[in-house]
Amino acid sequence: MAQVPQQHGILLLNKPKGPSSGGCIGKIKRLGQKKIGHAGTLDPMAQGVLIVLLGQGTKLSNYLMAGGEKVYSGTIKLGETTDTWDAEGQVTATADWQHITEEDVRNEVAHWLEITEQEVPAFSAAKHKGKSLYKLAREGKETPVKIKTVKISEAATLSVELPFLRFRVRCSSGTYIRSLAHSLGIRLQCGAVLTELIREYSHPFSLDNACEPDELVENPELLASKIIPLEQALPTWPKIVLSDEETALVKNGNPIPYDPEKVAQMPFSIGINAMLLDADRTPLALAETNIVQRQPVWSILRGLWQS
Repeated sequence: MAQVPQQHGILLLNKPKGPSSGGCIGKIKRLGQKKIGHAGTLDPMAQGVLIVLLGQGTKLSNYLMAGGEKVYSGTIKLGETTDTWDAEGQVTATADWQHITEEDVRNEVAHWLEITEQEVPAFSAAKHKGKSLYKLAREGKETPVKIKTVKISEAATLSVELPFLRFRVRCSSGTYIRSLAHSLGIRLQCGAVLTELIREYSHPFSLDNACEPDELVENPELLASKIIPLEQALPTWPKIVLSDEETALVKNGNPIPYDPEKVAQMPFSIGINAMLLDADRTPLALAETNIVQRQPVWSILRGLWQS
């Protein structure tokens, strides 16, 4: 297989249904990308945008995922319950759905907007005492009930052809869509399972710009042209170009003075994030505003320069 020099930045993949996120990452790794990671796992059944981090881009994972919303569309089937809460699992119960109306479905999907907490599926990568829940479940061991906080900002019913319905949801990072489907089945008193899931958006990137893993395997020379540079990886963060003196300070891990003229006269407040660039616009570091010795400064969060 042709090898490509190590890239630095973001690669957006359109993960297909079937393989795991790790399997898709493995295909890119075998192209010569030894330093690689991803932000936000997709279940094997799911498809859609998978953010792959390459080289220095692996340092951005926590910042890409922090507070970032995701948008999903998918299909739910009423009348069944499985142990995984999706169509991949073993059926544990069936129930009649014939009495349910389209209005019932639309009302309960809209109810997702009121959900602030959800139960974590037993078959998930969440951990208990250092072991993934899905490993405990596969071993037939009891899995503890875990509750997590979520935010649903949009919930729409796209179509209803009972026992199936299609939906779109905008939610906080880490939300389990399988859990939303399961809760829908409980409220409708007939059970429900997720049968299809597409991630259309993973902050700050959409599926429109994603490429197919197999396309890159078959044409490795395309990889470099698909990379989103580090400078563009956090589009909502201000970019601050430093002087040579400031660049030297940053490379030694030192804070630099806050200059409002470099951030469009942005008023100072603690906790503003920015990406610091050298004179050639090469990313140097991620930084955050702070007060050091009573002076406003940019403190270094994460170095990005290559040694």
